[in-house]
Amino acid sequence: MATKRDYYEILNLDRSANTDAIKRAYRKMAMKYHPDRNPDDHEAEEKFKEAAEAYEVLSNSDKRQRYDQFGHDGLRGTSGHDFSHMDAGDIFSMFDDIFGGMFGGGGRGRGGGARARRGASLETVIDLELADVNNGVERDIEFTRLDHCPECGGTGGKPGTEPVSCVTCGGVGQVARSGGIFQMVTACPACQGAGKSYSEKCGECTGSGRTPKSRLINVKIPPGIHDGQAVRIPGEGEPGDNGGPRGDLHVVVRVKQHKIFRRNDDDLILEMHISFTQASLGATVEVPTLDGSEELTIKPGTQHGTTFKLSGKGLPNLRSGRRGNIIVVAIIEIPKKLSSRQEELLREFADTEDHDVMPESRGFWDKIKEYITG
Repeated sequence: MATKRDYYEILNLDRSANTDAIKRAYRKMAMKYHPDRNPDDHEAEEKFKEAAEAYEVLSNSDKRQRYDQFGHDGLRGTSGHDFSHMDAGDIFSMFDDIFGGMFGGGGRGRGGGARARRGASLETVIDLELADVNNGVERDIEFTRLDHCPECGGTGGKPGTEPVSCVTCGGVGQVARSGGIFQMVTACPACQGAGKSYSEKCGECTGSGRTPKSRLINVKIPPGIHDGQAVRIPGEGEPGDNGGPRGDLHVVVRVKQHKIFRRNDDDLILEMHISFTQASLGATVEVPTLDGSEELTIKPGTQHGTTFKLSGKGLPNLRSGRRGNIIVVAIIEIPKKLSSRQEELLREFADTEDHDVMPESRGFWDKIKEYITG
C-alpha cells in the first residue's frame, strides 16, 4: 500500500491554518490541477484528487483533530469518500460552495447545446461479520435514488408540451455574476444549465424531472475488506443531465466487532485463557479459528502474556489474497477457590520453593477457644 502524504503538505499549509486558509489553499490546488485544465495528465489528476481528500479531512473539525493526534491511522474506520475512484465533476459538486459551479456547471457543448453532466454518486452502508470478511460475501442491497420521472421522461415539462428558451439565461445555460475584478460564470439556476424550460411543469415531479425510485442490486464484497472501505458499483448512481452518464454507488463496509477476535490488519488477536498448571507443565489446547479449530502446544513454563502464532490462519489480504496469522496471547488464570486437596498440594509445592505464603485458615471455634483459654 502506497504511503500517503501529509495533508498539510499537500495543501502547503501550516498546522495552525484556520478554516478560511484551508479553503483558499484547496481552491488554489484544485484549480491548478483540474483535469479540464490538464487534459490527459494523469499526474495532475492524481494531485487534484489528493487535494480533495486532504480538504475533506482538514475542513472537518472532528476528522482534523483525530488526524492531528494520530495521523492517517486515526482516520481508519471513519466515513469518507474514495476520491481516487471519483470523477472530477463529482468532486467539484461536493464542494460547490468553493467553486461556484465552475468546470461542469452547465457549460455549452461543442455543438452549441447544453453540456452533458455526470450524475451524482450515492453512498450506502452495509454491515458485515468477521466471517464475511474472511470468505467474501454477496449481498442484495436496496437503496433509493432519484431517477428519470416516468411521466415526463426526465424533461420536467408537462407531457405534450414543447420546451422554450430559458428567459433567465436566454438559452445559453449560463449566467455571469460579478466577483470583484473577476466575472464568475455559473450554471443558470432557472434551467439548471439546460438552456430551455417548460411553461407547464410535470405534475408528477413538479418540474424537477426526477422522482425517488427504489432499487435492488446484488453486490459482491471481496474477502479481506476493511471497516470503512467502500466497493464502487459503476453506473448505479443518479442519471446525468443533458445525456451525461450516471454516477456510481459506493457501498461502505462496516465490520461488526467479533466476540473473541480483535483485528490487526490481516492478523487476528486472540486472548487464550489457560490454567497455571497448563502454563507450568505445558499442554495441548484447541484454538478456535474462523474456519474451525487448530491444536496449539503450550510449552512448559509459559508466562502470562506470552504469544503464539498460527501461521496463515488470519484474514486474507484484500489485494494479494495472502492470509495473515492468528496471534494467541496466553492469559493465565488463577483459581479463586481451591479444594482442600488442591490447597494441600500447593502448600507442599510452596515449601519446595521456600516461599512464604499465608498461614492456613483456622475454624471460627478454634479461634474462640484460644481467646477464652488465653
